[in-house]
Amino acid sequence: MIKQGLFSYFQTFNTMLNIEDERPLYALTVGEYKQLMSEILTLHQSGANGGKNDLKKYDYGLAGIARTFGCSRSTANRIKQSGTIKKAISQTGRKIVIDVEMALKLYNGKY
Repeated sequence: MIKQGLFSYFQTFNTMLNIEDERPLYALTVGEYKQLMSEILTLHQSGANGGKNDLKKYDYGLAGIARTFGCSRSTANRIKQSGTIKKAISQTGRKIVIDVEMALKLYNGKY
């Protein structure tokens, strides 16, 4: 989550719960703490940023391909060499970067 998102979270909690900024966390009552945590969970589950995750998920190397598909490194190498997920891979020298979401879509034939 980006810093601006965190700031808006805390700003929202401040206005909803009327907790002063100078008040230490340990000085909250159990009821205030429960209310704070339930608000955090509610906002998190509803997707406070509109339900969109702005950050793409990347993984690196053959080990990253293996983690993405839940297979061994040798099978990951075969998947990479087959060209099935070529659009999701960026390679410069020995450095391999995989766009995980795109790789899964390509592998499942939805792209």
